[in-house]
Amino acid sequence: MTYEGIDIPEPPTLLDDYSGRAFPAGDQEMSIRDHMMPAYDLKIKPENPEVPGDIGNLARTYDRMTDAQKADWDAAYDPRNAAFYAANPQGDDLVRWYYQRYIKDYLRCIAGIDDSIGRVLDYLDESGLAENTLVIYSSDQGFYLGEHGWYDKRWMYEESLAMPLVIKWPGVTQPGSVNDKLVQNLDYAPTFLSLAGVEVPEDMQGQSLGPLLRGEQPEGWRDAIYYHYYGYPAVHQVARHYGIRTERYK
Repeated sequence: MTYEGIDIPEPPTLLDDYSGRAFPAGDQEMSIRDHMMPAYDLKIKPENPEVPGDIGNLARTYDRMTDAQKADWDAAYDPRNAAFYAANPQGDDLVRWYYQRYIKDYLRCIAGIDDSIGRVLDYLDESGLAENTLVIYSSDQGFYLGEHGWYDKRWMYEESLAMPLVIKWPGVTQPGSVNDKLVQNLDYAPTFLSLAGVEVPEDMQGQSLGPLLRGEQPEGWRDAIYYHYYGYPAVHQVARHYGIRTERYK
């Protein structure tokens, strides 16, 4: 699906002015309005390639393509870019245009991932391995899709703090079930080891998700997680911050 001709709903905070927040919320370098690179992030070829900017990043992307891939790229984006220059959006309208380009590219990427996961699951079915295979899908962190006017990640706001974790364990985990216990990526290695029948080293800090996947309610499961971001000053200039997340509070 190309999503062309469709306006994706905007998050209510797309045009956030960060009023009422501590100053670092407005002092970052990850806003769609001010920091997205048109050529690199949004695939907008400059009308004048001689003008300094992020065209070098786009050129490096171009260099990795075959001629056929470049032709497909140009066929997809050149007409859209021409329409962009003709419309010449400014101010909030420019933010909204950037958001639509960004979110549609994101959704196309997600659709590609979804299709590829489907191919893996189809192979497991066709090869007779599905009933004896544990399938786990996750990611390294969430991502901002225009919330607070942002892209990227790093902040301890809900939109990027949560991570996808979908598990298919035939005959053990109830299909369609949802568990709201607090888990972290440091639980993955103990989970893999324990389910494979390997002893989990004592110096591993995580906990096996095995009991949760079996529908059990283990005693002493964590009731809070700790977050600490320290990569400042650095790319995107998100201030150092840390916090505690519980089931209800942060």
